[in-house]
Amino acid sequence: MDQNIVSVGVQDLDIRLFEGQFFTPKGMAYNSYLIKDEKTAVMDSVERSFAGAWLENIDRALGGAKPDYLIVQHMEPDHSGSIADFMARYPQAVIVSSAKAFSMMQAFYGSEWPERRVLVKEGDALSLGKHSLRFIAAPMVHWPEVLMTLDETTGTLFSADAFGRFGAGEGESDACVMSEARRYYFGIVGKFGAQVRNVLKKLSGSKINVICPLHGTVLEGDLSPWLNAYSTWADYAPESEGVAIAFTSVYGNTRKAVELLASMLAERGCPKTVVTDLTDADQSRAVAEAFRFGKLVLASTTYNGEVFPAMRSFIEKLAERNYQKRTVALIENGSWAPMAAKTMHKMLDGCKNLTFTDTTVKITSALNDESKQQIEDLANELCKDYLAQRDETANKNDLAALFKIGYGLYVVTTNDGKKDNGLIVNTVSQVTSTPNRVAVTINKDNYSHHVIKQTGILNVNCLSVEAPFGIFETFGFQSGRNKDKFEGWPPLRSDNGLAFLPMFINAFMSLKVEQYVDLGTHGMFICAVTEARVINDKETMTYTYYQNNVKPKPKTEGKKGFVCKICGYVYEGDELPDDFICPLCKHGAADFEPIS
Repeated sequence: MDQNIVSVGVQDLDIRLFEGQFFTPKGMAYNSYLIKDEKTAVMDSVERSFAGAWLENIDRALGGAKPDYLIVQHMEPDHSGSIADFMARYPQAVIVSSAKAFSMMQAFYGSEWPERRVLVKEGDALSLGKHSLRFIAAPMVHWPEVLMTLDETTGTLFSADAFGRFGAGEGESDACVMSEARRYYFGIVGKFGAQVRNVLKKLSGSKINVICPLHGTVLEGDLSPWLNAYSTWADYAPESEGVAIAFTSVYGNTRKAVELLASMLAERGCPKTVVTDLTDADQSRAVAEAFRFGKLVLASTTYNGEVFPAMRSFIEKLAERNYQKRTVALIENGSWAPMAAKTMHKMLDGCKNLTFTDTTVKITSALNDESKQQIEDLANELCKDYLAQRDETANKNDLAALFKIGYGLYVVTTNDGKKDNGLIVNTVSQVTSTPNRVAVTINKDNYSHHVIKQTGILNVNCLSVEAPFGIFETFGFQSGRNKDKFEGWPPLRSDNGLAFLPMFINAFMSLKVEQYVDLGTHGMFICAVTEARVINDKETMTYTYYQNNVKPKPKTEGKKGFVCKICGYVYEGDELPDDFICPLCKHGAADFEPIS
């Protein structure tokens, strides 16, 4: 972090229940930052009971000087509680904030300091001298008044509650930090995925070197894991392959069923299984795990003719946070009238894009041969794609993979000898059936075209409707010449040595080039099929589905200019330069259309 930006926040090591519901065994950080320049700005205050310690931190950092501005990004009391103390301590200072925030100050603290305020909105700037601050509106991330502030001089983003986490400690493992960030996101921000996506889009063209959130630690270095995680979470897309199992059990029989299922999943290659007893766990962790994985098993006893209370509370939390785009399996137990599965299914009716397994396990009191067989059937169903991914269990000649070809969207994967690469294409077709040949057409400007001409091999990954917009950003909006598109992805490889996607596909085919057809701007590769696997039965992503359901809708209301047909970027102006390149997807002016 820049030496003129100093942390002056506090740590609450005694808090055990944040917002009255989230367990915080490692405490909570209330962050505040000081920017020292010709004018000095303090970024947000802290919870009221820590006002004294916070003001001492400011005085110590300034060495006797006085702050000029208090920039209020977020009015939740854990970040605004000490505003009155600050204004009394520094009578020369003024507050910089949004109109909504000032009205909230009046409601919370009885004043909005009308003689000592600067009102700012989206796009406004504030110069401190060398540091130039630009304000970015972030409504409903996760309150309506929220601003983020970008110090364009240093590339420091003051992100309000975004990119925060539970815990006040330092030196924790990356996995632990990410786990607490995930739990925080889905607990605090998770309902507002569309709003998070809008803010990420606003930030996409900005140079960001450091992120300073209001909770957790400052994020520096490689920020891509954090930005990628937020993109995935905002899309409600699965983050990792695996199965989350959440259960309730009164006398232990449902627990035994869950333990049996977990062992069968492991035997069938499930990469990760997380089992949570909802009656003896922090449910916010169970919620985070349900969003982390693409598959969820709910196992509950019947209780008062419905579902056990802890399970009801858990499902309500999922539905409240827009749980979607997942596969859900149900296990019910009941001694005389099992009703839990019906109740759980009904509770999830309002959730979008859920696929329920064909198998529902029904236990009457205790496991027997019939219910054990149902658990085995469920394990096979949940692990169909994992079995197809593993060399030792895959059917590598499943030509039903060819039936996944349509006017869809695909990721073609290659390797240039140094790294894996991939790009989005929509021109894949089967041209003969005896023998099976597939044609793939690629623009000559794409790096993959060059690699395929050199190597003669490629994989075609058939995207399913679960694929989030982030997949198209990764494989469609940047070049493999200067970007490792598989950075952070676990390696899964077909027999030809090329990567195939571990998520978001329903089939893939390995192809060997037999003939090349020059089409001017494009090249067509006529290929033999050397391997074909069906991963799952999810519907294939079509171009129409992408346009209607995946690509973010551009914000064009009240704007005059042009919109990118590929990614939705809006260029405001009377004329679009002929050589204009979209800053998001890198497509040229030909892919823009006038805003109507």
